[in-house]
Amino acid sequence: MENLCIPFRHCYSSLFLHQSQQKHLSNCSSACFSLDIKHASFETTPISVSLEPSSSSWDLLSHGCDNLVSVKATHARMIRLFDRFDLEFIAKCLISRYLEFGEVGYASVVFFLGFPRNQVSWRDFLEEIENFGAEKYRVLEEFVQLQNNGVNFDEVVLAMVLRICTVLMNRFLGFTIHGGLIKRGLGDLDTRLVSALMGFYGRCASSDIANKIFDEMPERDDLAWNEITMVNLRSGRWEMAVKLFREMQFSGAKAYDGTIVKLLQVCSNEGGLAEGRQIHGYVLRLGFESNVSMCNSLIVMYSRNGKLESSRKVFDSMKDRNLSSWNSIVSSYTAFGYVDDAMGLLEEMERCGPKPDIVTWNSLLSGHASKGGLSGDAIAIVKRMQIAGLKPNTSSISSLLQAIAEPGLLKLGKVIHGYVIRNQLWYDVYVETTLIDMYVKTGCLPYAQMVFDKMDEKNIVAWNSLVSGLSYAGLLKDAEALMSRMEKEGIKPDDVTWNSLVFGYATLGKTEKALTVIGKMKKNGVAPTVVSWTAILSGCTKNGNFRNALKVFIKMQEEGVCPNSATISSLLSVLGCLSLLYSGKEVHSFCLKNNLIRDAYVATALVDMYTKSGDLRSASEVFWGIENKPLASWNCMIMGYAMFGQGEEGIAVFNRMLEAGMESDAITFTSVLSVCKNSGLVREGWKYFDLMRSHYGVIPTLEHCSCMVDMLGRSGYLDEAWDFIQTMPLKPDATIWGAFLSSCKIHRDLELAEVAWKRLQVLEPHNSANYMTMINLYSNLNRWEDVDHIRGSMRNHRVRIQNLWSRIQIDQTVHIFYAEGKAHPDEGEIYFELYKLVSEMKKSGYVPDTSCIHLNVSESEKEKLLMGHTEKLAITYGLIKKKGLAPIRVFKNTSICSDCHTVAKYISVLRNREIFLHEGSRVHHFRDGKCSCNDSW
Repeated sequence: MENLCIPFRHCYSSLFLHQSQQKHLSNCSSACFSLDIKHASFETTPISVSLEPSSSSWDLLSHGCDNLVSVKATHARMIRLFDRFDLEFIAKCLISRYLEFGEVGYASVVFFLGFPRNQVSWRDFLEEIENFGAEKYRVLEEFVQLQNNGVNFDEVVLAMVLRICTVLMNRFLGFTIHGGLIKRGLGDLDTRLVSALMGFYGRCASSDIANKIFDEMPERDDLAWNEITMVNLRSGRWEMAVKLFREMQFSGAKAYDGTIVKLLQVCSNEGGLAEGRQIHGYVLRLGFESNVSMCNSLIVMYSRNGKLESSRKVFDSMKDRNLSSWNSIVSSYTAFGYVDDAMGLLEEMERCGPKPDIVTWNSLLSGHASKGGLSGDAIAIVKRMQIAGLKPNTSSISSLLQAIAEPGLLKLGKVIHGYVIRNQLWYDVYVETTLIDMYVKTGCLPYAQMVFDKMDEKNIVAWNSLVSGLSYAGLLKDAEALMSRMEKEGIKPDDVTWNSLVFGYATLGKTEKALTVIGKMKKNGVAPTVVSWTAILSGCTKNGNFRNALKVFIKMQEEGVCPNSATISSLLSVLGCLSLLYSGKEVHSFCLKNNLIRDAYVATALVDMYTKSGDLRSASEVFWGIENKPLASWNCMIMGYAMFGQGEEGIAVFNRMLEAGMESDAITFTSVLSVCKNSGLVREGWKYFDLMRSHYGVIPTLEHCSCMVDMLGRSGYLDEAWDFIQTMPLKPDATIWGAFLSSCKIHRDLELAEVAWKRLQVLEPHNSANYMTMINLYSNLNRWEDVDHIRGSMRNHRVRIQNLWSRIQIDQTVHIFYAEGKAHPDEGEIYFELYKLVSEMKKSGYVPDTSCIHLNVSESEKEKLLMGHTEKLAITYGLIKKKGLAPIRVFKNTSICSDCHTVAKYISVLRNREIFLHEGSRVHHFRDGKCSCNDSW
């Protein structure tokens, strides 16, 4: 390619052929270039044909040109009349006619030697070749052939050839051209040629070489700066690209629209919010804010970096918006779960914007699918989409299947499956995989298996969906068998596959087996991830194996796995259930240091942990610090006030939630009714129960009915509670009758209590709590024969009373006090202090409530037995070991008795201490002789 160092100069016109070309055309047998066109000059007499420069050019080529010979003849006449025609239009017409007859060689000659010089024409030429069914690589073959026959090309042609080499990945020819240029010397080359060379190396070799070529350029114009920036962007070196963009600004060069758009796209994917803001500033400084493509990219960049408000500001500032602008902002809202706002944008779009297309509707469907619980809305969107004349595609169906993948919606899922079959959408692997997932989540594993078996090509997602379905259903042997089949078919299980098994075993409470699967993962070359350990942790939590959960977390730390937000949420749930407040505070500190507190669900888990651990003040502080509070956080805070019996505060939070535009769900009303129940707010309880269905559209469940029965009964309205049970639309279960029995015990209504007792003997004959409630009631009424009868019934039915205990954490040690069994090592010191306390309390008016002892013994013996209640021992031990005015926090596994409740009030006064006594779903906060429950529990 030595001739490359001599630029080819056209004489007269770019449509003329040189003598070297005539030689090539006459000798090239493969292309049959026998045009017999003689060299023309300005003195050539034109043929007697009257033609306008552009309007008749195509007519001349099309009229009578039914074969290749006539096209050649017309080409020859055009050369004679070159000054009468639009050269670019003629060249395009000739290329099209030659390609129509399959003559890539002639078309290439016209392109290389007769085409006006610009930087984009080569793309049109390649597209034209492809449209006519020819191979694009032949263009380069013709270039080489022309060069070998003595044709010399200028820098503009070489730049185009390098661009074509880049697109077709022809490294050899690109290297050869570069070699010829090196011989000539790169210093004085046209910038377009050097830019093409950088683009070639960036795509076909290494961006390092492209950067080196750029560094060696003596002068750099806008084209060179933009080219090298794009090279680095395409090669994934986005930090280098941003650095070059900054240097470009300092040099005074101007960034092209495409470069800025690409930079913003990279900032969207790489989390480059700071860089994206800098580029936004550049756009504003140069007055590009009217550029629709740039604004669209800014909308996406801000939303993907979590700045939805900034995205909306950009959108609102746009004077001109295209369909992509609307789709960008709609998808931004749906990505954040703000489907109502997205639907509002749709309404605005239909009123004054462009007509929504399939992308718009699919964005809305995707948002409803990811949020969950909005299957009805998703169906409505599909109907509106069809009314608008658009047919759901594979993406629409996949999102719709995700939206209805909930228990109880199997029938609807089958209807959509039928639509998939009728419209032949089953060919899409993603649709098939989503069908499997839908059947798994709706609890129809046989149909999931059927779809799986009929798949022609099973990807790993399909395998994982079915393995996870079997694992979650507890069919772990089937899941392992499917994994074996998977390996036999040449698909290696990945971490998702293994994690499904891990979660399955952990959910069943088989922690050791789950850890064994972790070991198998390592043997198979799959490193256990944070997801693997979190699966075991959440499984232990679900089954109440809180101590095992802590052991798993410690093991996870030993393995060097860093917890993520899901891990922390599960861990906080464990700590809350164990009321390990100080450990919870350590986790809170970890969240602050690692910026996990910004995760709304981690913050919600913190609120839950603090309320369950008896620290309502910290729970409130965390809650009000959450920026975008999810519904779960509101529910959690309301339930926190319910636990403490602070009804007015709980209802105030509920009202704030409604003002914030949040929609209530069933859990919200369980929390609100619990607030009313624990605070004795009967009127408010009735109000919210009635509004549930009529105003908020929430259908009452057994849990809501249980709250109502408990609220009415505890407040002394036993007759109303009885009427409620008789008229409620749902069949009363054990929780309803259990709540009613407890209320009868409080108010010593034996007649109604025995009715409830008979129902409970049928519904849950082995629940020891029901037996103990009846024993309590009979003993308070001095019906000792009935007490003995109940105890005998317990023995006959082999009903075991759970071991009663209370615990308190002192520094990093948890101390447990059992009603029976091993005594605490400091028992002597504890009783000594307790006797002193009781003596002081009696001087202040304390009278032991011996009705809490359900044994037929003397009063003095009952008083001694009261001294052994575990919560009293735990509180006393806290007073001994916790110096100063630190609060005493005690957790008890059963309800506290009225005597211990009274004792705690006296101690809070005598020792000037706050006492938090946690019992089940209630927390009693004792301070200055009063309890937060106002003696209503």
